[in-house]
Amino acid sequence: MMEHSKQSQYGPNEKKDAGSGDGGVLNGHFEGMVKRPGGGRTGAPQASDAESGSHHTAASVMESWREERTRSVEDNEMSLPALAAAYGTILRGLGEDPQRQGLLKTPWRAATAMQFFTKGYQEKIIDVLNDAIFDEDHDEMVIVKDIDMFSMCEHHLVPIFGRVHIGYLPNKRVLGLSKLARIVEIYSRRLQVQERLTKQIAVAITEALQPAGVGVVIEATHMCMVMRGVQKMNSKTVTSTMLGVFREDPKTRDEFLTLIRS
Repeated sequence: MMEHSKQSQYGPNEKKDAGSGDGGVLNGHFEGMVKRPGGGRTGAPQASDAESGSHHTAASVMESWREERTRSVEDNEMSLPALAAAYGTILRGLGEDPQRQGLLKTPWRAATAMQFFTKGYQEKIIDVLNDAIFDEDHDEMVIVKDIDMFSMCEHHLVPIFGRVHIGYLPNKRVLGLSKLARIVEIYSRRLQVQERLTKQIAVAITEALQPAGVGVVIEATHMCMVMRGVQKMNSKTVTSTMLGVFREDPKTRDEFLTLIRS
């Protein structure tokens, strides 16, 4: 039984990411303008009309998560010696001897592993999608559930692992099923908090397909809660992001939640 469960849904009136600005890319892929499902185009998000109490469509939830690719394979090669040296310093700080047999190659192994754990910084969504978006007259829900996810807590640099469930309601376009898992991989292989990861996945799918709605649920175990701190072995954190009809229509949302639990 879960000892700890946290659900968070993201609404259309949330603040923009602190690093966002005008121009650049949205959520790490589409340059400049973003299509709205209704046919118009928009640049940076406009002020919300929360004061009027109106609900926005999925398009108006698109945040300026302007994330360029921040690392290349060449960057990895150049930074590896400095990263390995930093791990050597950590070992000495822990009272260990980096020169003893068992630790001789540990700084290099750890540095290489950390680069792999965060390889999502080397990728952009547009590189993954390529020609995997197809025109299709399908308007029923598409769900891929139980996608394995591994990430790193940005507060403690320890693992987060769990499962991701994704559903969307197509609007004349569908995405190759494996690409949903690839989107999860790109955003999870970064330093993350689960709440942000959940939203990034949903917004990426919304921007790529402009569907009628998107739902993302993540169930994960945080080693920062298991190995340290409160040390609750069976705790799980559950987060959700619902956009478009998944947020506005209770029946659509309930259908999604029922199917991912079946």
